[in-house]
Amino acid sequence: MPADAQPDEATIVDALGDVYDPCCAERGLSVVDMGLVEEVHIDGPRVRVDVVLTTGWCPFVTSLSTTIPDRLRRLDGVEDVEVNVLWDPVWTPDRLSPKAHAELSMPLEQLIPYREARLARNAEGA
Repeated sequence: MPADAQPDEATIVDALGDVYDPCCAERGLSVVDMGLVEEVHIDGPRVRVDVVLTTGWCPFVTSLSTTIPDRLRRLDGVEDVEVNVLWDPVWTPDRLSPKAHAELSMPLEQLIPYREARLARNAEGA
């Protein structure tokens, strides 16, 4: 890419695929997989990434505010990156990529033993 060229939105989103949500990094889930990226704004060498947090109490917002700019500044033509946290829309599991959905879901048959054990404990205590 020539020195004065700017990356497009697809290039920015592709680069964000290398930024991992700290709570899901061990599963290889990026901020894109988790559906945290709401919108990307490009204004010359400046990029603003609007993100939606999975919860308003997300302890990793500080980490994302560092790792997103660090990754995007490695792209040719990007000089300044702002991470903007949005409170609307609210994050829901519908935002998960198919990869994230598969990694984070637990099949019902794996949950049944936990339910049965809880019911047994409750019956013993009654």
